[in-house]
Amino acid sequence: MPSPRVHLPAATPGWEALREELGVPGAFPPEVLREAEAAEPAMPEVDRTDVPFLTIDPPGSTDLDQAMALSTTGVGYQVLYAIADVAAFVRPGGAVDVEAHRRGETLYGPDQRSPLHPAVLSENRASLLAGQTRPALVWELQLDHDGTLIGTHVARAQVRSRRKLDYPGVQQDIDGGTATPDLLLLKEIGLKRLALARQRGAVDLMTPEQVVDADGSLSYRAPLPCEQWNAQISLLTGMAAAQVMLGGGVGLLRTLPPPPQDAIDSLRRSAMALGVSWPQGQTYGAVLSALDPAVPANAALLTLATRLLRGAGYAAFDGSPPEQSQHSAVAATYAHCTAPLRRLADRYVGEVCVALSAGAEVPAWARQALPQLPAEMAAADHRAHALDRAVVDLAEALVLQRRVGESFQGVVVDANHRGGTVQLIDPAVRGKLDAEDPPLGKTVRVRLTQADPGTRSVRFALELS
Repeated sequence: MPSPRVHLPAATPGWEALREELGVPGAFPPEVLREAEAAEPAMPEVDRTDVPFLTIDPPGSTDLDQAMALSTTGVGYQVLYAIADVAAFVRPGGAVDVEAHRRGETLYGPDQRSPLHPAVLSENRASLLAGQTRPALVWELQLDHDGTLIGTHVARAQVRSRRKLDYPGVQQDIDGGTATPDLLLLKEIGLKRLALARQRGAVDLMTPEQVVDADGSLSYRAPLPCEQWNAQISLLTGMAAAQVMLGGGVGLLRTLPPPPQDAIDSLRRSAMALGVSWPQGQTYGAVLSALDPAVPANAALLTLATRLLRGAGYAAFDGSPPEQSQHSAVAATYAHCTAPLRRLADRYVGEVCVALSAGAEVPAWARQALPQLPAEMAAADHRAHALDRAVVDLAEALVLQRRVGESFQGVVVDANHRGGTVQLIDPAVRGKLDAEDPPLGKTVRVRLTQADPGTRSVRFALELS
């Protein structure tokens, strides 16, 4: 599921201090760089370089995990999804492997990344760059006419992507009527998968990017429709991987329990504050999935809604499936497997699925690592969430720093006897409310008492009526 991404002006004060405070990894140790430079992968025997794979990513991306080739069949559709074979480059127990376990995942700041693997791998030799022959795990996913998964197979193969596309260009081609047949299939399959997701009660949470402009104003960049369709291909593959591993009795699932009622109630109050309709009796998933992220108030609510996903974790199993195996937002069993250049767990899930799909034994190095991965990924997720939250706090403090003393309208979305949290209507930010027993769920006038980018704190006081 997506997490908030924040864009700040260049040279934003406080970012370097924030990296140090949260322990964001910096440069790779020399031995890791040496090993990455020297890595020589064995190319798979199976050659699928004849398949016209393409990649779709944000503009300028070079760490390309996935490439797809879509076609129709007599019963529906075929999705060929090539995933970068990171295991072909990483020696178990070697310097690159140990450092990847220490980092867990790529971290995204407002102006730079802290990558999981050295750039020579993640942005070059292991990346599915156009025109380059690469080792990959190729998922063959068969769908019926409704988009339902009816067949799965995954195996290693050589691939060569033909086209490196980006989201704005793909959307422009589709909207302008110049899209190639495979891009039209992306839309067709994506829409059918979205319909199936809504039928099973999934939450379609396309989180917008929060942008702080140089003048201090706050805006949101809504995801494009093609980003949503592309995400459905990744989700489809993750659901297929979970089925493969559950059938084989070994693996690593991505899980999420249903959110607690108080978190849903808080989100409902934020919706009221932002003027977003939440009909009586409608589930949070139905409300969020129907929102247009191009509307600023909707974008703000979708950003806040990521808090409902904070209970996500990983569950390793070898034998019986875990007691908690579902991902409530996906509304199915699900696994992370499509971003091995940026997330440690995906390398292991891919390795398990390749072995099970071939009816072979799971390699000992992969099987033995499974029990430790949930804790390692939990630590990485915690650091990523802390970074996301801190960057959002920094952005909001920057937006409000010149408005201390001003009055705003908002709604109290959390409260206790020591204070609470107020959701402003404009700008759509949250902050601490210093008041005894503030009126939960009520619209109030508040005065901004603090907006400090140095401490990333925003505080308000109730205005007396």
